[in-house]
Amino acid sequence: MSEREGRIDVGDLREGDNHLNRRRAALYVAPFIALGLFDLVLLLGWGLDPLWAFMILPPILFISVLAWIAFRTGLA
Repeated sequence: MSEREGRIDVGDLREGDNHLNRRRAALYVAPFIALGLFDLVLLLGWGLDPLWAFMILPPILFISVLAWIAFRTGLA
């Protein structure tokens, strides 16, 4: 019996867990994206110039992507 036959390949387990981590990270970040988009709609509804309202969109998306990466990798 070879040494490899009795072991479980850890790479197979990590691939399945990675998919769950991505989904969980998306679920954790989704409320923050929704809140940011709601803020954007609220600013546009108040009559703010659309250029200024859309200037807050890149920071919202950037921070959301950083949070998604942090939750996906287990950093947070």
